[in-house]
Amino acid sequence: MTLPSPPPTTEPAMKIRVSGLKAWFGTHEVLKGIDLPIPAREVTAIIGPSGCGKSTFIRCLNRMHELVTGARSEGQVLLDDTDVYAPEVDPVLLRRRVGMVFQKPNPFPSMSIRENVLAGLRLTKRMGGRKPAEVCEKALRQAALWDEVKDKLDKPGTSLSGGQQQRLCIARTLAVDPEVVLMDEPCSALDPIATARIEDLLHDLRRDYTIIIVTHNLQQATRVSNRTGFFLQGELVEFDLTDKIFTSPQDRRTEDYITGKFG
Repeated sequence: MTLPSPPPTTEPAMKIRVSGLKAWFGTHEVLKGIDLPIPAREVTAIIGPSGCGKSTFIRCLNRMHELVTGARSEGQVLLDDTDVYAPEVDPVLLRRRVGMVFQKPNPFPSMSIRENVLAGLRLTKRMGGRKPAEVCEKALRQAALWDEVKDKLDKPGTSLSGGQQQRLCIARTLAVDPEVVLMDEPCSALDPIATARIEDLLHDLRRDYTIIIVTHNLQQATRVSNRTGFFLQGELVEFDLTDKIFTSPQDRRTEDYITGKFG
């Protein structure tokens, strides 16, 4: 497996700046004022025990949290210089810039492999003058899936293995040319071999995309991420270079979590 690149020696540009982010499900507050800068073209891992707000946090970044009945949020999320919660921002177009890969592979069952890749562009009517065949091949190559499916693009996406389906969903996300890719435990339903393929893929994708991955797998966080944020009970306890988080955490709660004393 490809080893992670050394952490940067200079501070990178920030792609996303989160300030005072709070979120609720009904009256239950699940995020309690998160301040977090997300560097561009790096992999940022979000770790923490179940129920600490990890998935809610990334769903707030592309406004998917608000799709849940009774859910709401407040605070500021800047994507470059754009407040994603500004009234003039179209959430559908925002989700094109900030794509999402979910925990379980979710190819559209009635669509072929080809049409799964192109689904996002067709939905937002953003194909423009691009040739579908070229878009499809590029996205599948980026997702390291082209060589495995190039001769069966008309077969259903659901005919693929679990790991292939997840890479198909990644290709579908990449086809719309996002700037940020959110991944919510993308390997939790996969076997070790498929997980290794996804992790190798992340090393390649971070050259061109800003990636934020939620993971329960602490070893995975050390393998794939440049920086790591530790969440606990809706709060960001600590955020730093991944190597520092796992070798010399500044907060005792972080140390207790990564050494297995709770979680």
